[in-house]
Amino acid sequence: MLLKVGATIGILGGGQLARMLALAAAPLGLRCHVYSPEKNSCAFDVVHDYTIGDFEDEDALARFADAVDVVTYEFENVPAKTAAFLSRRKRKPVLPDPKVLALTQDRLVEKDYVASLGIATAPYAAVNSAAELHEAIDKIGLPAVLKTRTLGYDGKGQAKIMKASEADAAWRALRGVPCILEGFVKFEREVSVIAARGADGQVECFEVTENVHRDHILHISTVPAKVSPALGAEAKRVATKIAKAFGYVGVMGVEMFVVRRKGAQHVLVNEIAPRVHNSGHWTIDGATVSQFEQHMRAVAGLPLAKPLRLGKKVEMINLIGDEILDTARWLKQPGTSLHVYGKGKPSPRRKMGHVTRVWPGK
Repeated sequence: MLLKVGATIGILGGGQLARMLALAAAPLGLRCHVYSPEKNSCAFDVVHDYTIGDFEDEDALARFADAVDVVTYEFENVPAKTAAFLSRRKRKPVLPDPKVLALTQDRLVEKDYVASLGIATAPYAAVNSAAELHEAIDKIGLPAVLKTRTLGYDGKGQAKIMKASEADAAWRALRGVPCILEGFVKFEREVSVIAARGADGQVECFEVTENVHRDHILHISTVPAKVSPALGAEAKRVATKIAKAFGYVGVMGVEMFVVRRKGAQHVLVNEIAPRVHNSGHWTIDGATVSQFEQHMRAVAGLPLAKPLRLGKKVEMINLIGDEILDTARWLKQPGTSLHVYGKGKPSPRRKMGHVTRVWPGK
């Protein structure tokens, strides 16, 4: 389906990703209508319209569907049944497909799916009881990380296990919900690929991005990543293979570990984010097309752009908590762009904005 100028894209979720999606849609002549349960969602400031409602409120969802031409979402923890209801009840396209949302919301199902494609991941095992946790440790070894299968992000819903005596405490800390145990990976660096796939099957990948985390939250993303050309090509092949297997429409982020085997670099897939991704924020100021515009092009049925990096180096730095209070330092630096999300009073571990630094040259 090709949307015409003036069409409205509905976005489930009202955080900073929805805000940046709406800002990218406007130059394309597209309007955005956000649906969010949060009364003070920061995306409300920049959209044509918004609806405040619970994700399980079918009456509110139906009214929202009546007001839009296509639906997408800004984060993967939107209930899959919400997306499925919108697609079924009002026959409005929901992109990416709700089936992809359901698959990627469960870490175990996601890992099994990636492995079924012949793509390498860290060693893992399902854990549904304290006894199964000990069996998984015997199988995978330590150190390892116990993660809830659903609703985990930015380090939430996980517990590190360094020795066997810590296993029972880790299981109790995660409240005994279904989990997955993942073995530690000895990696050289963490990278990601932001991939876009259009409704026509065209796939465009942004440059491999190198990521550094602080307290389990993305701190800095840098391009070009310090990887070999062969590794860069492999990472893009992996992301493309996943996007095609999903029949995906939109932008997705694929997080990977770079490991060395027999002297050569290879990638292991860590997680898939079926949405625009924090490590792709550099593309707003550092590429010829942003990940947000690319996503809106895809869900609107428009041709994808060929992304090219601007400058010899681009760096994105997240502003967490009180770091947003010192914006003047960034505004004084040449080649630096500031993005404030409008979330109000800062709180610890909350992403309040980001800055992008572009070094001129080739």
